[in-house]
Amino acid sequence: MQITAEPIIYGLIFVGVLALVEGLYLVAFGKSISLNSRVNRRLEMLDKGTGREKVLEQLRKEMQQHMKSRSIPLYSLLADRAQKAAIAFTPRQLVMIMVGVALFAFMGLTIGTQTEVPVRILASVGIGVGGVFFWVNNKAKKRMMMIEEQLPDAVELMVRSLRVGHPFSSAITIVSKEIQDPLATEFGIIADETAYGRDVGDALKEMAERLDMQDLRFLAVAVTIQQQSGGNLAEILAGLAKVIRARFRLFRRVKAITAEAKWSGKFLSGFPLVCLALIMVNDPGYYDEVMDHPYFIPACFVVGILLSLNLVVMRVLTNIKV
Repeated sequence: MQITAEPIIYGLIFVGVLALVEGLYLVAFGKSISLNSRVNRRLEMLDKGTGREKVLEQLRKEMQQHMKSRSIPLYSLLADRAQKAAIAFTPRQLVMIMVGVALFAFMGLTIGTQTEVPVRILASVGIGVGGVFFWVNNKAKKRMMMIEEQLPDAVELMVRSLRVGHPFSSAITIVSKEIQDPLATEFGIIADETAYGRDVGDALKEMAERLDMQDLRFLAVAVTIQQQSGGNLAEILAGLAKVIRARFRLFRRVKAITAEAKWSGKFLSGFPLVCLALIMVNDPGYYDEVMDHPYFIPACFVVGILLSLNLVVMRVLTNIKV
């Protein structure tokens, strides 16, 4: 049995696809679309002279367009994640990118490998769809983690604004200007919507449902109840900020406690594959005598299923609900 470089080529093409999609995204929308930008995107768009109404319209379109396009074939797989990531690409553009990177992968496989054409086509489609999905999913995870981390500080900033006499709408505007993205742009949209007459409670509720975040639902409910029954909103939000921060610390603690078990599951599933690769590199003919045995292929399937079950079981055991 001979070891070829084709698996390495497949991996390099997949990494190249991720770099290509990220490069296209930054070229199309500039560095302001990056979550690492120090200036939030909404303010940068306003500084360029774009009208407030047009900025609000564009941002709302970007944040709502993905869930409206779930009927597009294959797009339903990443519509929810693309919405949480607030991907500025339109659904049509994302589908075109999938097709483009699939063609790029097919060209790379044609040049770098000698596999059959049907196999190259199937692998190219998998790399194109899987690469874009991986990129969008990674963007969504990073963005949601940053919002969860920023939210307690944003609520505390609103509390300080309310205590010095600002109305709640002004407190939201201050948050949209003082903190960084991604939460700054989200609150900036709420500030613009309320300025044009929308109820702030409804705007917060819609944002919470769109991002599917429990802490934001708490904020929306607290504001709505205060609007209906009155009370000291600053004290309510101060208590909510403490609760959100305590929940955040608890989630991080649970994540740290379960990290060892999660990595143990990954290690136990990956170690046999690494050993197999090392054996094949050191002694390519190690399995030649047993490859023709009738139980060889079924045994490979059994091993693969057991390794996959190990990952699933460890994930279930470490998936602690808090």
